[in-house]
Amino acid sequence: MTDASHIAGEHQLHTQSSLRFLFSGSGSEYFRIWIVNLLLSIVTLGIYSAWAKVRRSKYFYNSTSVAGSSFEYHGNPLAILKGRIVAVIMIVIYNLAFEMSGTIGLLMIMAMALLAPWLIWKSLQFKLYNSSYRGIRFGFAGTMRRVYTVYLAFPILAGLTLSLLLPFAHQRMKKFQHEESRFGASHFSFTGSVGSFYKAYFLVFIIWLAGCVAISLALGGTLFSMIAAGGMSHIESDSAGILAITIFILALYVWMFLIFPIFATLIQNLIWNNTRLDGHQFHSNMKWSTMAFIAVTNIIAIICTLGLFLPFAQIRAMRYRVQSMSLTPDGSLDHFIAATQAQVSATGEGVADLLDFDLSL
Repeated sequence: MTDASHIAGEHQLHTQSSLRFLFSGSGSEYFRIWIVNLLLSIVTLGIYSAWAKVRRSKYFYNSTSVAGSSFEYHGNPLAILKGRIVAVIMIVIYNLAFEMSGTIGLLMIMAMALLAPWLIWKSLQFKLYNSSYRGIRFGFAGTMRRVYTVYLAFPILAGLTLSLLLPFAHQRMKKFQHEESRFGASHFSFTGSVGSFYKAYFLVFIIWLAGCVAISLALGGTLFSMIAAGGMSHIESDSAGILAITIFILALYVWMFLIFPIFATLIQNLIWNNTRLDGHQFHSNMKWSTMAFIAVTNIIAIICTLGLFLPFAQIRAMRYRVQSMSLTPDGSLDHFIAATQAQVSATGEGVADLLDFDLSL
């Protein structure tokens, strides 16, 4: 049984009316795209990276499907190149500002912070507008006031409260992103509460703390007994002591690394299980243990192959994330698509902003 069919079988958890997302990409196919993109980007000193992103995005979009149809990407490489040139210029100006004086450097940080929400907004518009399904484009609206509230005011509040408001800021960002997104003339909605984000963050913190305590009890006991017997200087000069310290630190590091897939799994499930497109409900049933296994084995394989396994690793992770998703239509999806096409044809795309700029890397 192939990986794709195995994962697909794991996710038949909803009713028969649910439509499962499928991912048909393969590591060998993507490796050819990845290696050409890498070599051409090096030869052209990074200029080709914009075209590389378009090739990569087209492959991932075309490999993702639901209800028998795949997604499409229409991004313009020149627009992406413009965004990257702007990013490089900003980095150069930032470094020069600090070389001139600390005050000018701080002023530059403030200027970049004020500009960042607008750039994020334009990048989201570019990404959504250049994505389509069955010939219908996605879109992203939003107002300048909400953009700066969500991407500047809330992060500042989270920082001032020592991250106590971080789950609140995260919920507001996702709510803004989903509710301002649309498919043709149909809008998405998001019902995830602030409380549910705090629960997810708290659960991850408890899991992290329990892991640290378990590692300390399992490995720290030997270390503490060595310190009690001969002191820290004795441990530093003893090979067994050095090995014990190394294993202890390595175990903590690995556990910190495993927390990220756990967090990503909880957040993806939380977000998509609370997202609708009109009356159509999305579902996500990722398992953190599976995601952690994929992440760890990917890292090991990438190290052992000196980086050549990277495209295969990306395909493995993407396949699991995509095929953990499903959609329960509110009626026939074909009827919904037909109605949306009619609405778009009648009203037009309504693009008021200049959508030829993308800062994303």
